[in-house]
Amino acid sequence: MRLYLTALKPTDSVTHGFLPAAEALGCEVTILTDRPERHPGAVGCDVRDPRALIDTIEHLGRPDAIFSNSDHLQTETALAAAYFGLPGKDWRACLAAKNKFLMRRALTAVEKVFSLRLAPGDPVPDGLPYPLVVKPREGVASEDVELADGPGGVEEVRRRRAGEAVVLEEYLPGPLYTLETLGDPDGITVLGGFRTTLGALPYFVEERLDWTPPPPEHHHVLDALRVLGVGFGACHTEYVITPSGPRLIEVNYRVIGDHCDFLLADLLGVPLFEHILRVHLGERVPEMPTSSAYGTAVSIVAERSGVITAAPGEMSAHDGEVRLWHRPLRAEGDKVEQTHTNRDYLGVVRAVGPSRDTVERAVAAFRAAHPWVVS
Repeated sequence: MRLYLTALKPTDSVTHGFLPAAEALGCEVTILTDRPERHPGAVGCDVRDPRALIDTIEHLGRPDAIFSNSDHLQTETALAAAYFGLPGKDWRACLAAKNKFLMRRALTAVEKVFSLRLAPGDPVPDGLPYPLVVKPREGVASEDVELADGPGGVEEVRRRRAGEAVVLEEYLPGPLYTLETLGDPDGITVLGGFRTTLGALPYFVEERLDWTPPPPEHHHVLDALRVLGVGFGACHTEYVITPSGPRLIEVNYRVIGDHCDFLLADLLGVPLFEHILRVHLGERVPEMPTSSAYGTAVSIVAERSGVITAAPGEMSAHDGEVRLWHRPLRAEGDKVEQTHTNRDYLGVVRAVGPSRDTVERAVAAFRAAHPWVVS
């Protein structure tokens, strides 16, 4: 089986998740990327252009599957899969999920959220219902997402994203959850979900995710995904339960990131990355187990700019019944410029155990014994 995988920069999800999974499935993998120097054995291609992507694949040989885990390449990859008649996502759904303005427009049938798109050069209208969340129309990782109390806050974000459209959205208070799904032509399977803890406003940095059974409101999320045309393959959706009911924050039409994909696989005890690839190879989602364990992913966030003077390495450990892993994202000697985004992560600790109390104690003990220091 020949699998083409489109990518931009290398990620742990691909390097340690999808590539080993493809090997386990017996796939011959070709990585297509605009950065071939960063992917051993990759083929250079303008992967942001579906015409170039299709042309390159036709030249290299008939595919059995075309897949991407990149936020930025879902539409292009879906178009290429459709061209070759292969299982894949609806490119329209990929576009609407990525473009936050299109997502809000599509969701008006199932939920009401104030949203306004500002193209470069558009004036900020008077009389807007502040506070508003300002975000790049196609942003990722909380970059330049900020709560604005007035026009000045809006213009500050626009200054940082000069030449790009931004979206102004109603601020949605309430507990923040994720819903993790995997779909095939027969429907959507709910894998589970996390409760998300954010850092202090006006920023929206995700500091930790805790495994939790999806609340009843998750059925609204499934309805919203169907309206968007989202279903096939892996999807990570964030939503808030507001006083007026559940409201979507964003739809990331790929598996959850920041090492929570590995945590999800640990909790369910399944080869998650293989299951995702199998769907793109034309198979159905198998019956998925439920998990009685508790899991968390704690992001170690730089609280200041400076130089990293202490940095624990990659490791795994057992603390009683708790399994724990640490993945460094930076290294000793690195200079840190605080951005108030997910780019401030220094490392990630993920842990799985029989209860929240046992996991909390293990994570606290690990962090005390292996501190990150920015001086």
